[in-house]
Amino acid sequence: MYGLITIFMFAVAISFVFSLLLRFTSLQESSIAWIILTLSFLTLFIGGFVSGGKGKEKGWVLGATTGGAYTLVIFLFQYLGNDSLFTLHQMLFHLGFIGVATLGGIIGVNMSGGNVKKA
Repeated sequence: MYGLITIFMFAVAISFVFSLLLRFTSLQESSIAWIILTLSFLTLFIGGFVSGGKGKEKGWVLGATTGGAYTLVIFLFQYLGNDSLFTLHQMLFHLGFIGVATLGGIIGVNMSGGNVKKA
């Protein structure tokens, strides 16, 4: 849950900053699409890292679950709000998001030390 909350906190902050930039500058959405995509992957990595660090074991499961929960929330917003399903393009991005969150979870467990078992 900590990882998912982290993801959405970063997403709201990044969305706010870029909405202000788009509104008050001459930037176009197409000119910053790659920056937003990069920040999205970084945000999912950080969310997976946080969930793995808090969980202290099975980081790949925690990271994948965090990425999957994010994807499910986005899918529900899109389906219930816009009455549309994911396109193939969006599915590939979300598979990448889940993969990056999984990697973040693995690294998060290893950086936190995990559970050390003594013989």
